[in-house]
Amino acid sequence: MFKLFEPNKIFKITSKAPKYVLFLFIVVLSVGLVEALVISPEDYKQSDAVRIMYVHVPAAWISLGIFSSITLLSICGFVFRNKNFFLISKSLAPSGFVFNIIALVTGSVWGKPTWGTWWAWDARITSMLILALFYAMYLIVWRIYDKEEKVYKISTFITILGIINVPIIKYSVDWWNTLHQPASINILSKSSIHSSMLYPLLIMTAAFALFSLLIFLMKYNTELIKIKNKGLDRL
Repeated sequence: MFKLFEPNKIFKITSKAPKYVLFLFIVVLSVGLVEALVISPEDYKQSDAVRIMYVHVPAAWISLGIFSSITLLSICGFVFRNKNFFLISKSLAPSGFVFNIIALVTGSVWGKPTWGTWWAWDARITSMLILALFYAMYLIVWRIYDKEEKVYKISTFITILGIINVPIIKYSVDWWNTLHQPASINILSKSSIHSSMLYPLLIMTAAFALFSLLIFLMKYNTELIKIKNKGLDRL
């Protein structure tokens, strides 16, 4: 089983994948932008300001999804003593952090015309800011520590603490009286968002997911090259 994690075998696949992912990303993003900026209607209250949603919401979703994945991979890596899980986590983190910042910035831009302020210590905004701090701590740990075992332990501990914040972000609008509206999209029940806005939102989310995959592959391939240069046969 662990032969599958040999750098040479993995690199043969991941080195070819970015160009195909890039092509898909450009196609899906182009369709998404046309849907979001041209075809989708204005909001009857927010007017064209609602179009920020097509960047803000997917960025937040991707950020939360990546951190959840990092936590699961880190725990699996720690339990099964497999370095590749940590390598994947490390490679995923930069794009997750970038999308977290994008979500905060676009949320601030969206807040000015809708709430009348660039920033408010709203429960969801604050919890998203805390998530960005956990991302930053995770990335810093990989920078400052050289010993692998120490990095693995500390980074896993950070993700376990940080994952507690994910459900808080999700349910903050239900648990507290916040400026954010309740969730418009529900998997288990009928969504309140109209299909003319839902479809562009899902397409933009797919585009952002492809971009995350592209950044991950570039980072992951770089890490595999480093391993090959060290003369290691497997992770």
